[in-house]
Amino acid sequence: MSIFLNKDSKVIVQGITGGEATKHTALMLKAGTQIVGGVNARKAGTTVSHVNNEGHAVQLPVYGSVAEAMEKTGADVSIAFVPPKFAKDAIIEAIDAEIPLLVVITEGIPVQDTAYAWAYNVDHGNKTRIIGPNCPGIITPDEALVGITPATITGKGPIGLVSKSGTLT
Repeated sequence: MSIFLNKDSKVIVQGITGGEATKHTALMLKAGTQIVGGVNARKAGTTVSHVNNEGHAVQLPVYGSVAEAMEKTGADVSIAFVPPKFAKDAIIEAIDAEIPLLVVITEGIPVQDTAYAWAYNVDHGNKTRIIGPNCPGIITPDEALVGITPATITGKGPIGLVSKSGTLT
C-alpha cells in the first residue's frame, strides 16, 4: 500500500549533478524508483548516466527548471539535494511549478528560510506537499524510494514510518 509514492510516481532530482544527489540517485534507481530527470540550471541540456534496478544503463536529462522538467517528463515528485544556502530557492521553484510532492533532504537550512518557504506554499494555494527539510525521505517498499533511507531495511506491510530527523541511527 502506498500513500504518497508508488511505482508509477515520476521523480525528478533537484541538484542531480551534485555528489550526494549522484550517489542517492543511483540508490533510488536500484530501489525501483522511476527517476525521469533532474534539475540544474547551469547544466541544463546535458545528461547524467546511471544504471536502473534491472541493470540497464539510463541517461537522465538535466533540465533548467522544475517547471521544464515537469512539462517534458510528467514528473509528479521532486527531491531536493541542494546545499542549505540554495534550499529556499529550490523549494520556492518547486512550489511555483506546483509539483504535487517535494522531499527536501537538506539539513542546516536556516529556520527563517524554512518558515518563509512553508508560508509561501500556503500563500500559493498549498498545492505542494512538502516532506522535510532534514528528513530521510519517503519509501514505499518494493516500489519506490525518494530519499536516503536504505531500501534494504524495509519490507512490505501495514506500517508506515515518518521521521522528524534525517538521522537514521
